[in-house]
Amino acid sequence: VPRGDGARAVDLDDADARVRVAVVQIDRSGAISAWNEDAEELFGYPADQVVGKPLTDLAAWPHTPGTGTGIAEALQLSRWEGSYGIRGADGRVTPVYASHLRVRDTDGEPSTVCLLVRDHERAVLQSPSRVPSSDPSPQGDQNTDPFEVFIGSPAPDDLDGLLQRTVERARDMLDGDSAFLLLATDDETELEVRASTGLPSARQRFARVPVEAGPGRYGSARMPAVHEDLLAVPGAVPLLNGTGMRSVVTVPLKVEGRLTGSLGVAAEAPGRYSNEEALRLQFAADRIALAVESARLGELERLRRGSLSFLVEASDLLAGTLDRDQTLALMAQMTVPTLATWCAVYTIADQASEPDLSYVLHEDEELIDGIKSLLSKISPPDPVPTPGARVWAAPGEAAHDAALRSSMRSLGLSGGPAHRPASGIGPTLATASAVGGETVVLPLVARNRVIGMLTLGKPTDEHFRQEILELAEDLSRRAALALDNARLYSERTAISQALQRSLLPPELPEVDGVEVEVIYRAAGEGNEVGGDFYDLFPISDGAYGFAIGDVCGTGPNAAAVTGLARHALRLLAREGLSGPAVLERLNSAILDEGARSRFLTLLYGEMRPQEDGSAELKVVCAGHPLPLRLRQDGTVEPAAEPQPLLGVMEDLELYEETVTLDPGDVLLCVTDGVTERREGTRMLGDDGLADVLTTCTGLTAGAVAARIMRAVERFASDAPSDDMAILAMRVA
Repeated sequence: VPRGDGARAVDLDDADARVRVAVVQIDRSGAISAWNEDAEELFGYPADQVVGKPLTDLAAWPHTPGTGTGIAEALQLSRWEGSYGIRGADGRVTPVYASHLRVRDTDGEPSTVCLLVRDHERAVLQSPSRVPSSDPSPQGDQNTDPFEVFIGSPAPDDLDGLLQRTVERARDMLDGDSAFLLLATDDETELEVRASTGLPSARQRFARVPVEAGPGRYGSARMPAVHEDLLAVPGAVPLLNGTGMRSVVTVPLKVEGRLTGSLGVAAEAPGRYSNEEALRLQFAADRIALAVESARLGELERLRRGSLSFLVEASDLLAGTLDRDQTLALMAQMTVPTLATWCAVYTIADQASEPDLSYVLHEDEELIDGIKSLLSKISPPDPVPTPGARVWAAPGEAAHDAALRSSMRSLGLSGGPAHRPASGIGPTLATASAVGGETVVLPLVARNRVIGMLTLGKPTDEHFRQEILELAEDLSRRAALALDNARLYSERTAISQALQRSLLPPELPEVDGVEVEVIYRAAGEGNEVGGDFYDLFPISDGAYGFAIGDVCGTGPNAAAVTGLARHALRLLAREGLSGPAVLERLNSAILDEGARSRFLTLLYGEMRPQEDGSAELKVVCAGHPLPLRLRQDGTVEPAAEPQPLLGVMEDLELYEETVTLDPGDVLLCVTDGVTERREGTRMLGDDGLADVLTTCTGLTAGAVAARIMRAVERFASDAPSDDMAILAMRVA
C-alpha cells in the first residue's frame, strides 16, 4: 500500500478488517475515470455506475472541516491531503482520509489520483508534520539544516536524483502543477534543462536556451521573475510553450555571485504567484545552490575522466588501421550509441567535390537503410570549417514531411484513390521518429582542409548534452586525422602498386618448344616498389631475351633503377647488341643517375630454340646468383660463371657464355631472396637450392617453380623479408 513519507504502519490482527485503499482517478474535468475494487467495497458503487460522474456528486460535504478548500479546488492542486465524506450506495456517509497527487498521462493531459481510506485508518496515508512552508526562515531549532528541511533526509547522493527531488519539493511548496530546474553552461550563456516534474521531461531534457539575448531567451534568468499570465508575454519561458501553463515564478541559483542555474514553478491557472512566492522559492534555491553545484562539479569530473578514457581508447583504435572503409566504420561505431542514437559520415574527396554520404549507422540496424534513403534525398550539410557542433534541421524536417505524405497516401488523401504505399525502402514513420530529434554536424578538418562531416542525431524531441557535444568535437578531430591518414596511405599504396605493375612485364610471350614459368612474391607491405624484377621478350625472329635482377634496396630510388634496367634491356637488345654490350651500356646509364643510382645484380641471356629440339642460350651473370641447369639424369650444375655486378665500376669487361639445353633440361634462375631464406642461423643457400632442384627431374616448368617456392616457404616459419622471383625454363 503506498504511504506518505514517514507514514506509520497499522497492526491488523483481524483479517476481515483489513485496510482497503480506494484508488480513484479524476480527469481534467473533475469526472471519475477509474474506480478500483476497494472503492466498490468501501462505498458500494460498481465502477460502471460512477465512471464519468464528477467526484463532487459523491461528496457528503463541500468543504473539508477546518479548511477553506473545497474538493473541486483540492483536485486542482499538485498534492493535497485531508478529510471529507463520501456518500455510499446505501445513503450512509463514510468519513475518509484522502491523499491527492496531480499527475499527467502519456498524452500530457492532467489528472488526479486519489487514495482514500477510512478516516480512522489515516495513518496509512498521512504524511508527518513538516516545518510550515509559509515560514522560510530557519528560526526555532537552530540545529535544523535548511537544506535537509527542503530536500529531506537522506538527500540523494547523485546529481539527477538531487535535481529531481528539488523540483518535486519546489512544486509541493508552492502548490504548482509543474516545476523545472535548469543548469548553466560553463560560460553562463545558456541554460540546459536537467530536471522537471509535471512536464513531458523526455521532450525537454537537455534542451538549451540562451540566458539573456536572442529570440527564445529564458526571461531574466539572473533575477527572480514572476509571470502572472504567459499568454500576455508569449515566449518568456520557452520551456513552457505548448504545455498549458499560464503562471510561473522563476529564481536563479547562484554560488558566490555566479549564475549556476534556474528553478521555476508553474501553474495552469493565471495569477497564481506573486513576489511573496518568489521570495519563498528564492530562499529555498539559496539553500540548495551550493549542494547542486557541488554535485554538478562531481558529475562533470566523472564525465571528464570517462571522456579521457573514451578518447584514449578511440585514438588507439583509429591508429590501428590505415584502411579508409574501416576507419569510417570505427568512427560510426564509437559514436553510436555512446554519443548519439544514429550517425552519418560524409566525405569530401577534394575542394571541388560535393560531400558524399559514405557511412550510416543506427543502434537499431533495421532503421539504417531508411535513414540512408532519407539522407540521400536531401542536400548534404555545408562543409563549414568552423569548429564545434552546429544544428542541422534538414533531416528532421524531411523525415516529418515524408512521413506525413506517406500517411496521407495510405489513407487515400493524396487526391487520388486509396492505394497501398509503394514497397521498398523509404522514409517511414519509424525513420521519422529515429531522426526527429536534434541533429548536429561537426566538421572533419585535417591539415587545414575540410575532408568530411560527422553527423550525429537523436530520436524525436531529444537533445544533446553540452558535455557530449564537447566530447564529440574532440573525437571528430582525432577521427579526421585518422581518416586523412587512411586516404594518404590508400593513395600511396595505389601508386606503389601501379608502379610495381609497370616494372613487371604485362604478360610472357609463348616460346616454341620451351616451357616458361615465373613466380614473383613481393615482401613489402602493399607490394612496395623496387627490389626484384624479371622479363622475357622477343628480340628478333626466333630469338628471345630473358632477364632476372635484383636492385639493392627498396622504395622510389630502387624503383627508378628497376624501371631503367627493364626498359633499357629491351631497347638495347632489340638494337642488335650482344649481351655484354647491353649490360655495359646499362651500367653506364645506372652510373649516370649519380646519387640516386643503386647496385644491380642481373642475369641476362638470349635464347634461340634449335631445329633439333634443343635451345641455345647465351648468358651473362653480373653479380647475380648463378643459374642452375637440371639435366634429365638428375644432375644439377651452374650454367654460368660469376661476373661483376652493375652500378659500381665504370669500365666493365663482361663476356657471355653459351649453354645448350637438351630436351627435358631445365634452367632455373632465382633472386637472392630465395637463396638467402633464413631460419635462425641456417640459410638455404646455393647448395640447398640445388638439392631441391635435383628432386624435380621430369617435372614441367610450372611444377619445378612451384616445388622450389614450397621448399623456400617451408624452410622458415617467418614471413619473407625480401622479394623473391623464380624463372624456370624447360625445353620440351
